[in-house]
Amino acid sequence: MENQLPSGLRQSQISVIAIIIAIAAAGTAYRLLVFKHLEQTSALFIGIPSIIAILLTLTPRPKSVTGMICKVMAIALLMSAPLLGEGFICIIMAAPIFFAVGIVIGVITDRSRRSDHPGGGMATCLVLFGLMSLEGVTEKTSFTRDEIVSVSSRVPRSAQEVERSLASTPNFSAPLPLYLSLRFPRPTRASGEGIAVGDRRSIHFEGGEGGPGDLLVQVVERRPGYVRFRVISDSSKIAHWLAWQESEISWSPSGDASNVQVRLHYKRLLDPAWYFGPWERYAVHLSAEYLLQSVAMGSR
Repeated sequence: MENQLPSGLRQSQISVIAIIIAIAAAGTAYRLLVFKHLEQTSALFIGIPSIIAILLTLTPRPKSVTGMICKVMAIALLMSAPLLGEGFICIIMAAPIFFAVGIVIGVITDRSRRSDHPGGGMATCLVLFGLMSLEGVTEKTSFTRDEIVSVSSRVPRSAQEVERSLASTPNFSAPLPLYLSLRFPRPTRASGEGIAVGDRRSIHFEGGEGGPGDLLVQVVERRPGYVRFRVISDSSKIAHWLAWQESEISWSPSGDASNVQVRLHYKRLLDPAWYFGPWERYAVHLSAEYLLQSVAMGSR
C-alpha cells in the first residue's frame, strides 16, 4: 500500500505537466500563426487542437485518452479569452471543430492502444490532421474562396417605390435575425444616398466583437431596374472573417407589387472550407434577406 501512493502521485503529476505542456504549446503555436498571418487558416482550427490532442496521447496510461483530451480542450478554449485575446464569437466558432478533432484523435488512440499495433493510431493522426492543417496556408492547398449568395422576394411595393427606397439612406432599425445578434458587429447607422454611378454609402458597425468600423460602398453600375455596389473599404471586425466584394439589387414590376433580388458577393477568409463555408453562407444569406427587407421594402 505504501508503494502505491507515491506511484499514484507521480502519475497525477505527470498528467498535470502534460496538460501544461499541451496548453503552452498551443499558445506558442497560436502566437506564431498570428505572426505569420495564418490565424484564419486550418493551421489554427485543425492544427492547434491536433497539437493539444497528440501531446496528450503521449501521457502514460490515462484511463481514457478521449476523456482527457476533451477536458483539456475545454480548459484551452476557456483560457483563450483572457490569454489569447479571443472573444465569445471566436470561441463559439472554434469549439465544435476543436472538440471534433480531439475526439477523433482520442478515439483512434484509445482503440490502437487496445490493438496489437499501438503505434498505428498515432501515425494515422499525424498524417490525417497534418494534411488537413495545410488548407489555407498556401494557394495550392486552398479551396476557392469566392462566394455568391442570392435571395429574392415579391414585395408589396411598386417598382418606383422600391427605387426611391434604394436611393434613400439605408435604415437599420429592424431587429436583426437571432444568429446575427450573437455578438457579431451590428449596423447601427448609415450615411449617403442616391443610386447614380459614383454615389456612396457608409455603414457604421459597432458592438459585438472588435472595435467599431465602417463599410464604404459605391455605385459602379446603374441601369433601369438594376444597381450594383462595390466595396471600397471595410474597417469593421467582419472583415476578419469575410471580405465583402459587391452587392447587386434588381427589381421589376409584378402587378401592383415588385419582384426584388439581392445578390451578395464575398470572399471567405476562414478555413477549413467544409466547416466555415456553410456558417458564412448562412450568415450572408440572413444578411441578404435583411437587406432586402430594410432597403428594398423600405422598412422603418
